[in-house]
Amino acid sequence: MDKTFTKLDDAALAALGGGVIGYVREIEGEDAVKLLGERINVAPKAKLYCLYNADGSPISISGSREAAMSSAMEHELEPASVH
Repeated sequence: MDKTFTKLDDAALAALGGGVIGYVREIEGEDAVKLLGERINVAPKAKLYCLYNADGSPISISGSREAAMSSAMEHELEPASVH
């Protein structure tokens, strides 16, 4: 079987799954501060979960994986986990 591959540039790769797929990744409190700024009051080593759009932009931050997955469904996104 002959396989043909198409090379995607960064923009095309980021657009894959846009508006359809969201991914959940565990982050620490210090990452949340980087994403949201100093207005958030959270311990630097707190275990949190961030829902990202397919292009990598953050959508929401939750205190549990289950809440982050629910957030994906509320945003009509198919959730995927990233380790």
